[in-house]
Amino acid sequence: MVLEVITEQDIAKRSYWMEEITRLSGNFGVDSERVEQEIREEIRATGLPSLIAHLRLCGAIPERFEHDSSEEKLYSKYTDVVIHEAYTAMGFTSLVLRERADVADVECVGPDFAFVADAKAFRMSRTAKNQKDFKVQAMDNWKHGKPFAMIVCPAYQLPARTSQIYQQAAARSVCILTYTHLAVFVRYAQHAGSSRAVRLMHEVFRAVEAMNPTKVASAYWQTINRVLLDSDESIAPMWKEEKIASIESIQVAREEALQFLATERERIMRLSREEAIREVIMWRKIENRIRAVQSVSDNGLLEL
Repeated sequence: MVLEVITEQDIAKRSYWMEEITRLSGNFGVDSERVEQEIREEIRATGLPSLIAHLRLCGAIPERFEHDSSEEKLYSKYTDVVIHEAYTAMGFTSLVLRERADVADVECVGPDFAFVADAKAFRMSRTAKNQKDFKVQAMDNWKHGKPFAMIVCPAYQLPARTSQIYQQAAARSVCILTYTHLAVFVRYAQHAGSSRAVRLMHEVFRAVEAMNPTKVASAYWQTINRVLLDSDESIAPMWKEEKIASIESIQVAREEALQFLATERERIMRLSREEAIREVIMWRKIENRIRAVQSVSDNGLLEL
């Protein structure tokens, strides 16, 4: 795999974090705080290139993490910590929220405006995504008095032609952004200063707010990209490099997923008949479903 922007060190760092999330998964509250602390210390020790590496690669949930598992939930929190660190690096006062329901995951405050944010990540193998996966309407409800909200997604998992999420975003002042855009913002803050980066972010929010709501993806992204590129000519080379990194991140995530799935297929092929039966029963959660059925009894409602 030949890469131009993403380095072997970046890939090794991702591998480390997959192992770390697997190791930590157990107590969600304690573990999420540990992840936040470790990433903060890592960025302080190695600088912004470490944060950029996280932004480039964090959009793909590892195939090895089962759906709705403790690892998947902790990985989701990891992506929230990554965007929180990005906002902090830009110059916002940012906080990863601990609440689990009816609130966004990240809250940001700048000199002139505030917003809430949420990070999205998807498995490479997931094909059927709908508007509910992006939670645009939910983010609008979770503003709690703030004028704006942001959803950060991997570019390659967003609808490329038409989708209601773009219409909802413009109608509800919810900015859909990619990790690629966020990496450019972080680099621009380092290059031009926090105040200019924060001001540019505000311009992007206002551009979304001023859009004529449409389902057409190109209309949405052309507006966002023009605001970004027209603001300062120094952004163009950063934008070009991060676009290359976005393409390379697909290669990295694809290779990682295919390697795991091939290994898993080989493991299954080597199972004995008894092991295979036991694994299918576990996969189908038969025992859990039996216990659930057995627990159902008359609740006496009809005797009242």
